[in-house]
Amino acid sequence: MSAVTVTVSKDAKAALGKPALRDEGARLGFRLTLPAQILVLFISVFPLLMQLYISVTDWSPLSGLGWWNAWEMWNSFANYTDLAADARFWSALRRTAIVMVLCVPVEFLLGLALATLFADDFPGKRIFYSILLMPMMVVPAVAGYMFFMLFQSGGPLNDILSALSGSRVTIAWLSDPTLALIAVIIADIWQWTPLMFLILLAGLVGVPQDQIKAATLLGANPWQRFVTIVLPKMKTIIIIALAIRVIENFKIFDTLYIMTGGGPGVATETISVYIYKVTTQDLIWGYVAAIALAILVVLSIVAVLAMKRMARARLVPA
Repeated sequence: MSAVTVTVSKDAKAALGKPALRDEGARLGFRLTLPAQILVLFISVFPLLMQLYISVTDWSPLSGLGWWNAWEMWNSFANYTDLAADARFWSALRRTAIVMVLCVPVEFLLGLALATLFADDFPGKRIFYSILLMPMMVVPAVAGYMFFMLFQSGGPLNDILSALSGSRVTIAWLSDPTLALIAVIIADIWQWTPLMFLILLAGLVGVPQDQIKAATLLGANPWQRFVTIVLPKMKTIIIIALAIRVIENFKIFDTLYIMTGGGPGVATETISVYIYKVTTQDLIWGYVAAIALAILVVLSIVAVLAMKRMARARLVPA
């Protein structure tokens, strides 16, 4: 029985090696997966095409037209020319960039330091590990409310400063444009440094220990081992972590909106808050679609650059 089975198996392998049968197998696989491919294509492409269609019209829900008839309100790409001249849009974009430039490097450095610390064993490591990950598990809206209460003029932070200084401190953190932005940045760093830590720790434990031991035997100190072995081995994971946080930070909304609502005035109005206000208050959905497409293009460029950088990092021997 076993001899027959072996003979059939060899015949099957020989048959599959023929080009005609391979093509037939490929066609069968294509037919079987075609419904799933069409569904995925519909889910990913249809919203983009609809958004592109709406972005070149003045359509809004109050126009009395269905979105499929939005072509009757064609505006010859006026939304895109308005976007280029919209000072509030560019201010929101600039504030988003400021938050991103300040938050992501701090989160990266803190996450890397913590990952380096947790790469070694120490008493109570599991307990500290759990405590460290807790901020990441908090719903962003809840985190926003927590920091909203913390930064009130009569809140816990001012009480601590009053106890330390010996005099009553009543700083209006969320009413001052600069302090409100700093408060938002602190809240983002508090919540998302654990994510950076978790990703970097995963990369750190994957560094080959034999190379580190060899470097130690050759007399390399901890800093030299970290710079010449650990960091090069973590290039790809570092790029992934930074790309994730840059993209997510660009979309910052929940925590910020609960804390300040974009205020005072528009002092903390990032691009997501600006889009939300234009969508719900001004109801100019065609313009909102143009903004969203422009941001999608920018973030896609960032993602493509990150992927190219990762591809180069894999090709270069560490």
